Amino acid sequence: MQDENVFVALTERVLGAIGAALDAAESDLDWSENDGVLTIDCGSGRIIVNRHVPNREIWVAARSGGFHFRLQDGKWRDTRSGEELAAALRRLLQEHGVAGVDISPLPT
Repeated sequence: MQDENVFVALTERVLGAIGAALDAAESDLDWSENDGVLTIDCGSGRIIVNRHVPNREIWVAARSGGFHFRLQDGKWRDTRSGEELAAALRRLLQEHGVAGVDISPLPT
């Protein structure tokens, strides 16, 4: 994906899908999205999801570390482990004591 405008539009849809999943969850999560940065306040800490335009990646920061996701074979995959973004977010939320967030496959 070379075109910056296409990447930004795609990541807006991804962040929107994550936000919709957080809204649908049966938990009292606070979250906000501003200019490509989605911040999830889990009570016990924060998870930050943001687009990194120069590398065409989505970056995630949590207390357990930082993760970079790149669109590969139609899925957002961690550049080190290969874990899918939706699965990683579910895992990170569980690490913060938040269960029951159904993050479906994300737009690609």
